[in-house]
Amino acid sequence: MDFFSILTMIGGLALFLYGMHVLGDGLSKASGGRMEQILEKLTSGRLKGVLLGAGVTAVIQSSSATTVMVVGFVNSGIMKLSNAIGVIMGANIGTTITSWLLGLTGIESDNFFMQLLKPTSFSPILAIVGVGFLLFSKKDKYRNVATVMIGFAVLMFGMDTMSGAVKPLADVPEFRNLLLVFSNPILGMLAGLVLTAIIQSSSASVGILQALCATGSVPYATALPIIMGQNIGTCVTALLSAVGTSKNAKRAAVIHLYFNIIGTVAFMILFYLLHAVVDFAFMGQPAEPFGIALIHSIFNIFATCLLLPFSSGLEKLAYLTIKEDVSEHVSVRYIDEDIKVLDSRFMNNPPVAMEQCRRVIFHMADAAKESYNKAVSLIDGYEEEVALNVVQLEKDVDRYEDVLGTYLLKLTGRELSEHDSQSLTLYLHSIGDFERISDHAVSIAMSYEEMMHKEMRFSNKAQEELAVFTRAIQQIIDSSLKVFREEDTDLAYEVEALQAVIEELSVEVRKRHVKRLRKGKCTIELGFLLSDIVTSYERIAAHCVHIAVNLVQVREDSLEMHGYNEEIRERDREKFRALYDRYLQEYALP
Repeated sequence: MDFFSILTMIGGLALFLYGMHVLGDGLSKASGGRMEQILEKLTSGRLKGVLLGAGVTAVIQSSSATTVMVVGFVNSGIMKLSNAIGVIMGANIGTTITSWLLGLTGIESDNFFMQLLKPTSFSPILAIVGVGFLLFSKKDKYRNVATVMIGFAVLMFGMDTMSGAVKPLADVPEFRNLLLVFSNPILGMLAGLVLTAIIQSSSASVGILQALCATGSVPYATALPIIMGQNIGTCVTALLSAVGTSKNAKRAAVIHLYFNIIGTVAFMILFYLLHAVVDFAFMGQPAEPFGIALIHSIFNIFATCLLLPFSSGLEKLAYLTIKEDVSEHVSVRYIDEDIKVLDSRFMNNPPVAMEQCRRVIFHMADAAKESYNKAVSLIDGYEEEVALNVVQLEKDVDRYEDVLGTYLLKLTGRELSEHDSQSLTLYLHSIGDFERISDHAVSIAMSYEEMMHKEMRFSNKAQEELAVFTRAIQQIIDSSLKVFREEDTDLAYEVEALQAVIEELSVEVRKRHVKRLRKGKCTIELGFLLSDIVTSYERIAAHCVHIAVNLVQVREDSLEMHGYNEEIRERDREKFRALYDRYLQEYALP
């Protein structure tokens, strides 16, 4: 095998990998997000999850992509960890479709119709049609289909080029001797694992193995352990995608790893025990592309059948690997329970449905409040676990907003009492404010994280001022939530008065910082961070006022927001002034 043959082989490999990437990307775009929606909504049962995982992976041609998608859904709270297990198992079965398609390259027949089944026969037609669509069509729908066609053609052309280039290796004794080394099950598994971990695609690494079959020097004794290792190596993509995600998302990636490791070990032990007793004659025969595809499929179906009944055990193993903390457990528990509470069957009984919404939105408000409390606690010392908890709470609140918003909108078409109708309007207005409060809590946590990384610290005076400001924001959050829970319109005056004080606090804190800056007691960079925190405080206060004012508006049947805050102040100047003076004294800066 000369230099140019090696160059051709590398070029074929490059085209093969690029074609697989283009094909997968085109299929994902052509699906228009429907695959993601299917995975989100239809994973309630284990077997259903397996079938969906297999189906979606067969369509998008990548188990890694499906598993990464699942990790993302678990991370965002859309999918429960228990439901993700079936999808992960199904993805391993679905990915074997690629190896069957690649196996078509090994068809040998003089029959015209059989020849047409060979990818080298029909892929040029796909390429021509695809290029035509790509050049002359402006619609995304057709251009995505064209991408799929061209990707498949490039994939098959690369496969054919690679197979042709490696054929001379059959006459190289060193190559045959090297392959014999991989007949050792452990070494073969390691080789498959490393190759797949590098290119991050079991479908691609199986394709490379199928191309090497063209030499006639790869016996099944070598191919089988390599295929086993390839199944473990594909877990690398999901593990990498789980970096920086929630603990549940990490568990989903770990379950993918454990599934493949346990399945591989069990399959290898059983197979080689049977081989020792029966002595499978085919092990010494040259492997064929269809044989590789068959082994790939048998293994993944075997592993799924073996481990699906024990999916809860895999989940427990993941929890043992990635420990659960109390706060996480509580968060996951109450959100899942809340979502179950918002049952569509309650739609036929609107008063019951509204009561369920009230319970859930109170939990949403508590989560938003908790996110703020945890964020501001970082002023005393940054802790990564606390900051991650703030981020998780924000995701929880986002999820609440999505679920509640959808449920409430469906209720708008039902016959409601006047009070329930007003409550529904109030809830639709308020969930956005709760969500924004948690967003600003994350911004506060990020400011303290930046200070930690840059080893910066506010001066003692600035910390004292922020402590007063923090208490004022805590007060306005508590008051606005009390207004919301108890529907106490009189308390709305207190919220409005407190916001007026907070407006003055923010001006004064900024003024004092400028004075320290002029005296060289503070830095510009710290000033930017202080300004970010103060801005987040101001916006949280504004959302608290919205919550209180929304109640007054809805109960008084007024939908005009403009000037409504001023109207509250004007109704009883003396009452407002007394409250304002009280809060001004209570939250005076030191």
